[in-house]
Amino acid sequence: MLKFRTILHGVSAAALVVAGATAQPPQTANRLMRSDNSFITAAAQGGMAEVELGRLAVQRAADPTVKQFGQHMIDDHTKANDELKQIATRKGVSVPSEVSARQKGVIEKLSQLNGAEFDRAYMQDMVQDHQQTAAEFQREADKGSDADLKAFAGKVLPTIQEHLQMARSTNAQLKH
Repeated sequence: MLKFRTILHGVSAAALVVAGATAQPPQTANRLMRSDNSFITAAAQGGMAEVELGRLAVQRAADPTVKQFGQHMIDDHTKANDELKQIATRKGVSVPSEVSARQKGVIEKLSQLNGAEFDRAYMQDMVQDHQQTAAEFQREADKGSDADLKAFAGKVLPTIQEHLQMARSTNAQLKH
């Protein structure tokens, strides 16, 4: 009987070892500072909104420069969104799957417009949005607590600043 128990315990221990070896590794717990988490949320939602609004620009804009700007937003923000998702996943942070309520309102408003009216409203929004986004990315690059997020923000910031200059230039052209 003692020999049977010893074998049983040995089999049980082996089963636990095998089960532990085949179990999924636990996802990294979110250990980021609140400001870094807020940055991820804002950057992810902003990036999704830029892609969606860029699609609207490609479909609804009259001015070819506005259409090109929209396509540029789709391309650049899709790339940045994918990189941010990878970083967030490594940090154990969930990335929002939807834009904010305010962004939904902007998308809804712009989806009702076409042609020159769309062009003006879209480019005005792009100037305002990229001013705010540049400030958020600058703040994260300068003061963020997480090295990976700081590096991401610093890497993407010049592209956002380029978008801001393009938006200002295109917006000014539309007013003439």
